[in-house]
Amino acid sequence: MSFQAYLDNIQAKTGRRPDDFRRHAVEKGWTDAAGLRDGVKAGAIVADLEAAFGLGHGHAMAIVALLKGAKREGDA
Repeated sequence: MSFQAYLDNIQAKTGRRPDDFRRHAVEKGWTDAAGLRDGVKAGAIVADLEAAFGLGHGHAMAIVALLKGAKREGDA
């Protein structure tokens, strides 16, 4: 499954696009203009995304990769 397919599935499940998750991350204090803030752990983000949006672990980790800048929309 491509990364974009993960994002598409997340949007279908939650109604939220990548930019919505980026805004959520800023509101939570996880990210700034440079990406993830020092000390922010993927596990804390995953737990929040699972609780707040009903994402499974794999889909939550896809959002973490997006927030870290490791993956982008359109990536295979």
